[in-house]
Amino acid sequence: MRFMRSKIGHICFCYGLHAFTVTVANPSVKVKENEGVDLKCSYSADFGSSPRVEWKFRDHKGSQTLVYFDNQPTGKYVGRITKYEGGIRFNKVTRTDTGDYDCEVSGNTGYDEKTIRLTVLVPPSKPVSRIPTSVTTGSNALLTCLDVDGSPPSTYIWYKDNTPLPVDPTKFPNFKNLTYKLNSNTGNLEFASVSKLDTGSYFCEANNGEGVPQRGDAVRMEVRDLNVGGIVAGVIVALLAVGLLLFGLWYAKKKGYLPKKAESKTKQQAVYTQPRTDDMDDGDGEFRQKSSFVV
Repeated sequence: MRFMRSKIGHICFCYGLHAFTVTVANPSVKVKENEGVDLKCSYSADFGSSPRVEWKFRDHKGSQTLVYFDNQPTGKYVGRITKYEGGIRFNKVTRTDTGDYDCEVSGNTGYDEKTIRLTVLVPPSKPVSRIPTSVTTGSNALLTCLDVDGSPPSTYIWYKDNTPLPVDPTKFPNFKNLTYKLNSNTGNLEFASVSKLDTGSYFCEANNGEGVPQRGDAVRMEVRDLNVGGIVAGVIVALLAVGLLLFGLWYAKKKGYLPKKAESKTKQQAVYTQPRTDDMDDGDGEFRQKSSFVV
């Protein structure tokens, strides 16, 4: 409805033409895994008696797939969905069906679309956690926790010695001396600089409101001081070993235990010089030796 003011100052209530409109009954739909569900989408009469209706799917990574195109289901949706006047129905959904579904309608030069977000509910599985067993005082330590099955995605709680850790330790007197950062959405528990106070048994818990919360295995993390004495002793031992090796080589060379380099001698070779023709014949037919072997 539009409001128009005339020249004489009166207000006129005028009803304009109905616009091309697509409407969804519920923009956010949740359903348990392996159950059926309807995604309802209607449109105004402006589109005509036989408008073009298409359905598209986008997963959480942004990848898009055609669901219903050219008046029929496509690909993996054949046999899984049924199109009817006012929407589509999944016979049975799986966790991979979670995402956004676009209902697009066009006809009589008009176009509109609406999106329905479908969340397939899946309880969390036992989370996979990574907890270091030994860290050095003052170093960084990262503990991770991940539930790969839960839908919607799980949030996480970390426990130390069976006591839940608050997201912000500075707000609680019993935890104010702990300097960690906890991200309940990613499941990361990070210590920028661990201390002896951080030694303990840790485990995480995943929960998404579906089914029973799941806990990971408990692992004890020990925080140890840097063994400076051991490092110094190791360096000294290494230097002594190198020194002993060098001394041994020097002593062996001095006593003549090491082989000396072989002296190369120039070998003399006998060279034969071919006699000249004039040495062979001196006019009287006799042979005279004028050339010889030179050593």
